[in-house]
Amino acid sequence: MDRNTCKQEISVQSNAVTIMGDLTIPERASAVILFAHGSGSSRHSSRNQYIAAQLNRSGFATLLMDLLTLREEREEHFSHHFRFDIDLLSERLCSAVDWLSTDTSTKNFAIGLFGASTGSAAAISCAAKRPERISSIVSRGGRPDLAPEALPKVLCPTLFIVGGFDPQVLVCNEKALQAMHCHREIEIIPGAHHLFEEVGKLDVVASMATWWFARHCILQFSPHSAENGRAGRLDPSMLEKRSTLESTGQHK
Repeated sequence: MDRNTCKQEISVQSNAVTIMGDLTIPERASAVILFAHGSGSSRHSSRNQYIAAQLNRSGFATLLMDLLTLREEREEHFSHHFRFDIDLLSERLCSAVDWLSTDTSTKNFAIGLFGASTGSAAAISCAAKRPERISSIVSRGGRPDLAPEALPKVLCPTLFIVGGFDPQVLVCNEKALQAMHCHREIEIIPGAHHLFEEVGKLDVVASMATWWFARHCILQFSPHSAENGRAGRLDPSMLEKRSTLESTGQHK
């Protein structure tokens, strides 16, 4: 790791629980990507850590969160009921977004979301709840069908990445595109299954995600927010204009 990169473990309060995360901030970063992990996964996911490392090398800060407590992870191992509790996962993701928006090290950063598998639904739900905070979303092998009510409420540019050998998830993602009104695109990686474990496929995911965030993860906050007492809020006229422009976005 570059000596000018800061890495620390953080804790976030979400209602009655504390969730943990790994925050990495390269020198001169201006955007942070918050990861929402998939079914039964955590901040120690090797695939998401790999993608986060590629984003760090490109100058993005990253925050990999455990959306479940240790006790809940143990229960999940046997019951598998937390992974589909999208309301709970998105609530905790929102708590992490709020933490990023107020902590001195990241409060001036643009925020992007990277969701994998069921974590994609949590990311979409979070973006619908925090439209003034989230600049863009990337979904890897996601299940957006688990957040149907949130899809039309998402305002930020959204990229769906799907493996060519993952037909059921591909159908879910194509239907999600039809339900959304923001700028959205889908990229299908030939020869990749759901976990993108094939040689070189995760590199393609990392490259696509880096390109998307570089293009869309920009700070949208009002430059006069501190003077107007609206720190961390998007100017309503800007939000309305952004929604109008992105509703005409084309997808492929």
